[in-house]
Amino acid sequence: MRLSPAVALQAPVLVVSSLPQVEGSRRVTRRLPPFPPGRAGSDAADVAPLAPIRKSLRRFWPYTRGLRRFFVVGVVAAIVATACEVVAISLFGRITDEVLGSGDLGAFWRPAAAWIALAAVAAGASFASAYAAAVGGERFLLRLRDGVFDHLQTLTPDFFDNRRLGDIMARLTDDIEAIEELVVSGLIRLITALISVVFFATAAVFLRWDLALVTFALIPAFVLVSKGFTGRFRKAAARERLNNGVMNSAIEEALSNQALVQAHNRQETESERLHAAGRGWLLANLAQARLSALYGPAVQVVETGCLLTIIGVGAWEIASGRLTLGGLLAFAAYLAYLYPTVRGLGETALTVSEAAAGSDRIIEVLDTPPAVAERPGAAVPVASAPSSGLASPGRGLVEFRDVDFTYPNRSRPTLSGLSFTASPGELIVCTGPSGVGKSTVAKLLLRFYDPTGGRILLDGVDIGEMPFHTLREHVTLLQQENLLFSGTVGDNIAYGRPGADRADRADRADIVRAAVEAGAHDFIRALPQGYDTPVGQRGRLLSGGQRQRIAIARAILRDTPVLVLDEPLTGLDEPTAQRIMEPLRRLMAGRTTILITHDLRLVPDTAEKLVLEPPRSPERPRPFRLSRRPITRLQGVA
Repeated sequence: MRLSPAVALQAPVLVVSSLPQVEGSRRVTRRLPPFPPGRAGSDAADVAPLAPIRKSLRRFWPYTRGLRRFFVVGVVAAIVATACEVVAISLFGRITDEVLGSGDLGAFWRPAAAWIALAAVAAGASFASAYAAAVGGERFLLRLRDGVFDHLQTLTPDFFDNRRLGDIMARLTDDIEAIEELVVSGLIRLITALISVVFFATAAVFLRWDLALVTFALIPAFVLVSKGFTGRFRKAAARERLNNGVMNSAIEEALSNQALVQAHNRQETESERLHAAGRGWLLANLAQARLSALYGPAVQVVETGCLLTIIGVGAWEIASGRLTLGGLLAFAAYLAYLYPTVRGLGETALTVSEAAAGSDRIIEVLDTPPAVAERPGAAVPVASAPSSGLASPGRGLVEFRDVDFTYPNRSRPTLSGLSFTASPGELIVCTGPSGVGKSTVAKLLLRFYDPTGGRILLDGVDIGEMPFHTLREHVTLLQQENLLFSGTVGDNIAYGRPGADRADRADRADIVRAAVEAGAHDFIRALPQGYDTPVGQRGRLLSGGQRQRIAIARAILRDTPVLVLDEPLTGLDEPTAQRIMEPLRRLMAGRTTILITHDLRLVPDTAEKLVLEPPRSPERPRPFRLSRRPITRLQGVA
């Protein structure tokens, strides 16, 4: 929950708790828990370097373009509310001297009416400040989250393979909200607090300049206390955010794999893993809590000392006849606003430090460049202009020319000297032992990676010179794991054609036609809501064969000249595989098809086979090579 700029200055931000055995602030961050280990992914990949706060502000300030008018309204309205409070305090002093001191009740009504009017104006200004800041902040959140998500979608699969999904999700939620605190809410509070300090300090000077000098001389004590906590608080916040990402990952993995967990009776193991991750998060939060609990009392001690000093000096001046009781009470009222505002500046500094830890993690994501970048001036191959019909002769020519590839952070090549040509409408079977790079062929063709050597051409054009959108509009990938989105059966089939609208009669007919060709129409009609039946998360309400046929229907609707099938029959029982083969053959007809498989049941005798083989022996570490063999030589490979 965020406090409005006007309200946050008056409300206590930190609650002092009586935790037992509170340690000194110097020792707190040394006892933070170690970075927790992850079951999958790189721990180092989750750790973002701490960036200067100025760098964070410069990096994310452009996202406020078009929203700054809300920030201006928020600050101006908060200034109006503060000005009303300053005038109200002067009225309080006047009432004390002129009414309470003399007992003249008639002098009460005019300043009282003015005070009520000021309170109404201050209330309206506080509302305007809070609402304007909320509108600007929430729109900033939406814009930044969209920008980070769009960037994530440009990154290649290896980025996600090396990071915990829960940590990435934490960055898109908690860390982005922290940046809003840094760039919008925290900044508005900081500006408002500074202006409020100027207002109350100026009023105090005009009321009693000598007491004001004593007040200003004591303010550096607040600054020293705040400075001593800021750096430690930021490090503690960074550790808490990392542990939060690990805990989210543990929850996401366990819940998304409940069938496996229960089948292996590993519920206790997953509970222990979550408990360990939760304990790391708990310890990191307690480190922050200790710092907060130490900061509050430290500031209160300084504040109490300052107030007692001012009251002592004021009492001496009253005794000397140089100050009235109303004047002292008014000055004390100014201090009652001034010191909490100064304390609020320190608390804002701590909040900004915590928020900066989140900005570091988002900057780390945004600074990660795509492993494969679209080249300037990319050209669209004339022969492969999109069409609405099936692939026709002269389109879908795929060529691998002496292609080498080594995965990032690996020293051993996956492919070396790979060369083949798939003519339009031709079937090429890519087979061989596990781990020799068969699926890598599909990743290279779709430019999830760029080859480290050689060239890949589509219809005579190097795919590295083509826009991503154009290239991928000409290639359909049917993966080994049939991925479906939460939604309906019809939605998942329509996903194959961007812009397809199931409410449109023509598009609906195309969806049904694709389902019929995929052999899915009959089972879809038997579902409770037909094409409007929800499939559940990742399609888990459907069987494996049903998911496969929906994926085939999606590929048919997509209707591209090049088709890549990656182990399409893996994991299916024999009857289901037999039902799937005929729709797959219809899908392959007329399209350039690269079939990656160990299972040769889909392979006609006339198809050309490519056999990827590893080095013959460890003593002869030759690069991987490509062999061509007739179908009779391949029967034992499956």
